[in-house]
Amino acid sequence: MSAEILTPPAEAPYRARVRRLLRGSDGGLLALALLVGAGSAGFAVLFRWLIATFSQLATGHADYAATPGASHPWLPGLGKWFVVGVPVVAGLLYGPLLHFFAREARGHGVPEVMYAVRHRGARIAPQVAGVKALASALCIGGGGSVGREGPIVQIGSALGSTAGRLARVAEPRLRVLVACGAAGGIAATFNAPLAGVFFAMELILADFTAQAFGMVVVSAVTSAAIGRAVLGDAPFLTLPAFTVDHVGQYALFAVLGLLAGTAGVVFTRVLYLIEDACDWLWRGPEWLRPAVGGVFLGGLLLVVPEMYGVGYPVLGHAVFGLYGVGFLLFLAGAKMVATSLTIGIGGSGGVFAPSLFIGAMLGSAFGELVHQVLPGTAGPAGAYGLIGMGAVFAGAARAPITAVVIMFELTGEYSIILPLMTAIVLAAGISHALSPDTIYTLKLRRRGVDLGRRETISTAARTRVGDIMTAVPGPINAERPLREVAVSLARSASGVLPVLDAEGEYVGVVTARVVAEALADGRHDADPASLALELPVEVGEDDHLDQAIEALDRSGCAAVPVLTAGRIAGWISYRTALNALPAGPGGVGS
Repeated sequence: MSAEILTPPAEAPYRARVRRLLRGSDGGLLALALLVGAGSAGFAVLFRWLIATFSQLATGHADYAATPGASHPWLPGLGKWFVVGVPVVAGLLYGPLLHFFAREARGHGVPEVMYAVRHRGARIAPQVAGVKALASALCIGGGGSVGREGPIVQIGSALGSTAGRLARVAEPRLRVLVACGAAGGIAATFNAPLAGVFFAMELILADFTAQAFGMVVVSAVTSAAIGRAVLGDAPFLTLPAFTVDHVGQYALFAVLGLLAGTAGVVFTRVLYLIEDACDWLWRGPEWLRPAVGGVFLGGLLLVVPEMYGVGYPVLGHAVFGLYGVGFLLFLAGAKMVATSLTIGIGGSGGVFAPSLFIGAMLGSAFGELVHQVLPGTAGPAGAYGLIGMGAVFAGAARAPITAVVIMFELTGEYSIILPLMTAIVLAAGISHALSPDTIYTLKLRRRGVDLGRRETISTAARTRVGDIMTAVPGPINAERPLREVAVSLARSASGVLPVLDAEGEYVGVVTARVVAEALADGRHDADPASLALELPVEVGEDDHLDQAIEALDRSGCAAVPVLTAGRIAGWISYRTALNALPAGPGGVGS
């Protein structure tokens, strides 16, 4: 009996120390990044296995796009007509799953993660990982003409968010863990760790701080290493060698970049046009929508079986020059329609692979045309297919760094870099001129969400902290009893107070959470100085409001001190910051 009574006090401080290390130290964040990377790799392996399994069951083939129009070996009497019913059966399975368990898992996934990072404190429901993996695998295996990257980004991000919330890390660290999950998912799924890192930094975080970058790299490397051990080291696409035979080809690559950027914008418009049409036509329950819409998708697959699933075999045939110009352009348009229809009827899958597919078709068609017109200058048509892949993605997603890196990883050819950068920069530029939104942000803007916050950021950059800071709220003496400190914190507006030593010098801040944990662990004699936190970023009177907001975010506290020469000059909180920002579009009142 005495042993049972004595055991909890011995274990509680240890658990509390572990929690504090995970929440507050760089080593703790590193451990969580490693854990998220490993978990993302596990889900990536499971996700690819689910897709292969459902594809085999639905069609009798490992990848139906590699044998378009073939009959099902189990249903030879139906011939190629069996494909009409496959999306209907798949929709009957994943439609209720999405509707009743995780509605945010519907669609391509990346916009939902971007929204969670910017507007929901990086909080993603834990069930999203499992539901997204199963629903997307059913959708792709059942003929949905979508990609794997959107689902694995959302799956990995949900794992990162769940791990961070279980460890009760501050919001800035939670955002980093979400990015770690996204990077890890892409790294393992596509055997492309660099692409995973830059996708997460450029699209999910939109932030290149050294600490965030380091943690995302650790997660991506961990995930890629596990993925390679299980899935092998081969790239997910086999592509032809790339060569630049004539300096005049750079002008042709530039023209292709402009065409591909325009195609990326067209793809974005077609996607949401067809989605709007599906919304306007459908009047039944949402859980039934994928099954009913599956009839139309099945009809399209009957006519163009190359649209079944992700379509990597068809993409490979295009860049190796196995199709004519007319058929290549037809396939590019069909992919736009097939992907848009899959998303519009309530399917779950990504738009990254479709943009690569469209780019490969467009680029290969362009290459064959210029090869016929300028045979001595143009070079092989497959080179233009490779450039088109990256350029269309850059035009649709406006993520030029990710586009360059992933194409480099796919080919392993350094010679691709200069032509690729030429085309991608022009593709991103023409895309920006034609549309203010990307294929990801347009979905959020249609919901009234603007990720840009241009007006808010502009005002925050002009506002001086010394002009808006408030008085210091009753600092805590370092020798004050902990119970009295708890009473003061309970009365404070922000649950955080500054700690001063006997000479009145600033020591750090103490939070209600830290004091409550100390009291719960039985450390009633602990002095406030030992519990004081040293904030990662100091705020001065001459700093601007945007810098103060960043300091608040990185501290994980609701308020931070304003320091001058090491002494507290004032106090700034989220409430003060919000009151200083304008109302209206992009401001507090939006």
